[in-house]
Amino acid sequence: MIDAPYNTSLTLRQLRFLVAVADELNFSRAAERCYVSQPTLSVGLKELEDRLGVTLAERTKRSVILTPVGAEIAERARKLLQDSREIEELAAAQASPEGGTLRMGAIPTIGPFLIPRAMPALKSSFPDLQLYLREEMTGQLLEGVHSGRLDLVIYAEPYAPAGLDTLHLFDDGYHLAAPPAVSPLSPRPSQPDVGLRGADLDGRQLMLLEQGHCLHRHALSAFPERDIQQDESFAATSLSTLISMVSEGLGITLLPDLAIDAGVAAGQDVVMTPLADACPRRVTLAWRPTSVRADLFRKIGEVLRDARGSLVAP
Repeated sequence: MIDAPYNTSLTLRQLRFLVAVADELNFSRAAERCYVSQPTLSVGLKELEDRLGVTLAERTKRSVILTPVGAEIAERARKLLQDSREIEELAAAQASPEGGTLRMGAIPTIGPFLIPRAMPALKSSFPDLQLYLREEMTGQLLEGVHSGRLDLVIYAEPYAPAGLDTLHLFDDGYHLAAPPAVSPLSPRPSQPDVGLRGADLDGRQLMLLEQGHCLHRHALSAFPERDIQQDESFAATSLSTLISMVSEGLGITLLPDLAIDAGVAAGQDVVMTPLADACPRRVTLAWRPTSVRADLFRKIGEVLRDARGSLVAP
């Protein structure tokens, strides 16, 4: 009787370890991401190297560097891992088309204001769905959905992600937030319902979110033909901080209508004035075209649209 050979085939678990190391370039963070101990991850990666007969990563006490072949194998591993997830999704969709786990990402200037309002309807419409929400910058979101880390994402154009299916949810305009003392920016008495226009902001500086937030870019492009600049003396990490600074009389800023309607400026001593001719940001839902849950994502998009409508005062 001949003994069966020891199974030395590479495993999805080992490939997950490699991809985590490739992304983090740090064994401790890669192990945390894979929910294993660092020795377990190191052993798994060494087993993969032994199985393939190549060195995948160069290790020092302070850093990890992928070898050229390690980087190429990591990219192929991403595709294999995504395919394996989609196989699981396909089976789960057959058993429960509108159930299971859903990993949704949203930018910080949309998620906190839209998702809480949508959650009751999402729970009612999809009682078997378990939703996990992550707030990240646009670049991270798009990387996450491409890699399979996220199932669908909410972002704001003008970003134009290649290779994704998209659904336009709604347009989001702007108001000018200013301290009450800034009288030149008050609406014109003869046209109280028109609000301000881009010409009224020519030459003015705006306090904005720090670079990396897409709202930073959107605010500066709201009036592309006007000379509107950033106040370089200040940058905020959140809209609440930005509004507080305006309330203290330190400057002016643009706020998206979505955040205002959700009450982000409630209790703050600021004057909100609509900007009638500002270019709105286009809030969009995106997912991989290979996803078997596209029908579910479109239904979720309709719930999100309804939630945005419910925030608008009658």
